[in-house]
Amino acid sequence: MTVSLWWRLSAAAGAGALAAGCAVALLAVSGFLLARASQHPDIAALSVAVVAVRGLSLGRAMFRYGERLASHDVAFRVLAKARVAIWRRLEALAPAGLPEFHSGDLLARLISDVDSTQDLYIRAITPALAAGLVGAGAVLACLALIGGAGGAVLAAGLIAGGLIVPLTCLAAVRNAARRTAPARGKFAGEVADLLSGAADLCVYGGVEFAVARASLSSKELGGLARRDAMAAGLSKGLPVLIAGLTVWGVLLAGVNAVGSGAIDRVPFAAATLTALAAFEVVGVLPGAAIALTHARTSAARIGAVMKAPEPVADPPHPDPLPAGPLTVTLRDAQVRYLPGGPFALDGVSLELTPGRTVALVGPNGAGKSTVASVLLRFVDLASGSFLINGRAAGDFLADDVRKAIGGCPQDPHLFHASIAENLRVASPGASDAELDAVLSRVGLAPWVGSLPSGARTLVGENGAAVSGGQRQRIALARTLLADPQVVVLDEPTAQLDADARGPLMADIFRALARRAVLLITHDLEGLDQVDEIIALDRGRVLLRVYGQGVTVWQPYSSGATSRMVSVNCHR
Repeated sequence: MTVSLWWRLSAAAGAGALAAGCAVALLAVSGFLLARASQHPDIAALSVAVVAVRGLSLGRAMFRYGERLASHDVAFRVLAKARVAIWRRLEALAPAGLPEFHSGDLLARLISDVDSTQDLYIRAITPALAAGLVGAGAVLACLALIGGAGGAVLAAGLIAGGLIVPLTCLAAVRNAARRTAPARGKFAGEVADLLSGAADLCVYGGVEFAVARASLSSKELGGLARRDAMAAGLSKGLPVLIAGLTVWGVLLAGVNAVGSGAIDRVPFAAATLTALAAFEVVGVLPGAAIALTHARTSAARIGAVMKAPEPVADPPHPDPLPAGPLTVTLRDAQVRYLPGGPFALDGVSLELTPGRTVALVGPNGAGKSTVASVLLRFVDLASGSFLINGRAAGDFLADDVRKAIGGCPQDPHLFHASIAENLRVASPGASDAELDAVLSRVGLAPWVGSLPSGARTLVGENGAAVSGGQRQRIALARTLLADPQVVVLDEPTAQLDADARGPLMADIFRALARRAVLLITHDLEGLDQVDEIIALDRGRVLLRVYGQGVTVWQPYSSGATSRMVSVNCHR
């Protein structure tokens, strides 16, 4: 927290203490006023108390408003900074740095866990400070009004209600509180899987199984919520019991003091009501202890994301990226995702120059997507070199490299927005004319022009309102709008039928004719348009194909049959 936030939090705690102090003093002065009025004194003897009641009433409302305003201001400022910090961290980690985090669980950490941390300021720190200050003042007032016995009883009651009861509630809820946030993340992840995969689950008959898994997580979360509710009920009931016993103790001490003639009945009434009012401040501490436990658990989950190691580190003094044209080179590249684990890439070399297209083919797990991750600076090399115009890519900022080397993924994400807004993700300042030009380059201009709303047409959730080919072309248009010098295409035709693949590939080659292109594909049709074919298997290069009439051997998954495919490169 910054110094400014600490001052705001201190102001919130001070305003809270003043509001609570006004509430306690209001009840004490009211008791004094009633007891003194029963003696039928002159009205002038009551004027100060009457004015004090009015002032304390206004002061309680004003200071409570100030406390709420300041504490919520601190909480919301912290929430805003926390969410921005987590988002930036996720940006730095994604995608290679997040293998152990489920997307639904990450969403729960970003929203629910961050929300839980606000209780640290609103329900924990501010009430605890106010209770400490007001409780001490109430004990001193009771000592002054009815003597040591009454003050000792009130001090013991406040300690029991403000310390022992919170610790008891904390012990009752600690285990459940530690499990609640992870259970909430698990449930969010399973619901996200259920919703995002609903179509596939219906096709393959897995709906009942997925719903059953989500139901089990829901029951676990419900059980934890019930334990939390039991602890919350305990936190409400025990303070009331202790408050009642303490007030009876103060009453007995005051009766003895009045009976012995040590004090008058007027201070006795004021002291009794002071003791009663003091527990209104202490009574919130058990709930604050429970909220603090949840906030600590949520903070630990947020910390796990913030402390996750970055897969790619930016240099402390980055160099500016060359203006271009760019030549990208991999030499003997080796990549492993886990220390001591197997190599995902083992000695892979390739070169991408302007106007040249290189195709990577091979079975699943061969390392094709890992090559793309290296070029897009999502993962660093274990050994070997990644060069841009002969200089190490690690000398430049990763974001600068990604501006020069753009990617079009196998399963592009389209936001639930218009076609134009999805394109402007790559270039927020793009004009309508630029959008029309890039749509024309990928062959979408006639289709978009036939729509009633044109480029303002909504594409639906993740492109549900468009076909697979249109979705892929929109993603390609978005890539072109970002204007990278090198383009990585990861399975651009994987979601299309055989009739749609040819036209799309023809449009892709036409749109990217002057750029360096890496084409990752399983589909060997259309590779007569590329300059080089590299066949990968288990992270290694099996063979390279240049020229025409060369036969490519493409192995499939281990133990499966292989096949011979004749591919004619155009050069």
